[in-house]
Amino acid sequence: MAISLEKGQRISLTKNDPGLSEIMCGLGWDVMQPSKNKVFGRAKAKKDFDLDSSVICLDANQKLADFKDIVCFSNLKHSSGAIIHSGDNLTGLGDGDDEVITINLAQIPDRISRLMFVVNIYKCLEREHDFSLVQNAFVRLVNIAAHQELARYNLSGESYKGMTGMKLAEVYRHNGEWKMVALGDGFQANNLQDIASLYEQ
Repeated sequence: MAISLEKGQRISLTKNDPGLSEIMCGLGWDVMQPSKNKVFGRAKAKKDFDLDSSVICLDANQKLADFKDIVCFSNLKHSSGAIIHSGDNLTGLGDGDDEVITINLAQIPDRISRLMFVVNIYKCLEREHDFSLVQNAFVRLVNIAAHQELARYNLSGESYKGMTGMKLAEVYRHNGEWKMVALGDGFQANNLQDIASLYEQ
């Protein structure tokens, strides 16, 4: 049974399953629909709302060695072959996972200790978009071989107005295990380069 995580909660992914290798990270969200009531309705959603998910591969000091260690819509596969991005979902419409990232833990190079899952809003300044227009956002990890959901983090109950970037979760090595921590930290970032700059050497 999947563990439902709270913000800041940590779990071990491999303690009870040392052989765990291939996992899928599913990310989903809905964009707030326009209100029919202009006075009392909820804030209107903007058109062309585009969220981009990425994985930033960091070393033991939480630093990014090379921009090629970011797996995203413009770099769908890590050079090691260990991380593969499904591609960009331009709308966030529909149920289930909007974007999928598959990870082979056994193939991740030793120099990489942490996988930071982040999301940013494409052309956020030009389109005046922020995360207050996003609802029902989640991140989940699935054991591919067993077809079993391991953990899920639902982002709800927090205000992300003015936030255009977000750290969703992190998967990291610790004492021979792979662990996960739920983050849900919003911040201001105009693009993926802004997020990457937080981790540059």
